[in-house]
Amino acid sequence: MSGALGRYSVAMIPRAAKRQQGMRKLIVTEFVTLDGVMEAPGGEPGYAHSGWVWRFPSEEQLAYKFDEVMSHQALLIGRRTYESFAEAWPSREGPFADQMNSMPKYVASTTMTSAGWSNSTVIDGDVAPAVAALKAELDGDLLVAGSGTLVTTLRRHDLVDEYRLMVFPIVLGSGMRLFDDLPDAAALELVGTRTFDSGTTVLTYRRP
Repeated sequence: MSGALGRYSVAMIPRAAKRQQGMRKLIVTEFVTLDGVMEAPGGEPGYAHSGWVWRFPSEEQLAYKFDEVMSHQALLIGRRTYESFAEAWPSREGPFADQMNSMPKYVASTTMTSAGWSNSTVIDGDVAPAVAALKAELDGDLLVAGSGTLVTTLRRHDLVDEYRLMVFPIVLGSGMRLFDDLPDAAALELVGTRTFDSGTTVLTYRRP
């Protein structure tokens, strides 16, 4: 599956319809610091604190991420996250790499016209109605990782159903934050917590 996602088979779904029974969930999963920074967790270049997650190694965390990826049908990511993933995963082996390489991937980008990573499709046009269409059509839930700019767009269009925040016990003081530029207050319901041996905690929130 490569190239551009065309003119959405379910076009311009209104907000009121997004919570209809049977519509799949869009789940945002992020590595964040105590002060909300999400930038360059795995070692991406160009940031002073790049690679901060590796200060807290944990087999439990790896198992959690493995189960999370394996339980979702498709991945939705922005261009920069796509480029990072596409550089790393095709050369790796094992069940997790196999899942990342084989699962459908949808890339939100205003500059890309095609995507070479296996089973990748570029969203062509306005991302909000395209994502609403995916939520209506997919057989399983849609996972969003990283992709800060994309997450901001999805949040503004009320498309995020659940946040899974893996909060690492570190304060960085600078960098892109997950909830920057909120137009208004947004209450969420805490539905789950899990703490790992590294001191990292997953907080799961849903819309009320």
